[in-house]
Amino acid sequence: ASFASDDLEVDLARRMVLVEGTETYLTPTEYDVLRTLIQHAGKVVTHRQLLRLVWGPAYVNETHLLRVNVSTLRRKIEKDPAKPRHVITEPGVGYRLKVV
Repeated sequence: ASFASDDLEVDLARRMVLVEGTETYLTPTEYDVLRTLIQHAGKVVTHRQLLRLVWGPAYVNETHLLRVNVSTLRRKIEKDPAKPRHVITEPGVGYRLKVV
């Protein structure tokens, strides 16, 4: 299975992430955040859902942990991390992976 949107391509079977055709290294946690967003592509995933699915039930209130990982993920997959085109923030709710 793979996911492609604009300049981002993810081969889920091989855990490979390509940005503009170039392989990009993600940490296992960054990859899990991205994979979870891909599984819900186009839909908002709440902070609590992401924390539960990626880190486990004990972490549902650790939003800073999520913010830090989304920030480093954006630096790796976004052309301009300050104006993300892939991982969109839904203020006060969570994140959404934009499908182009």
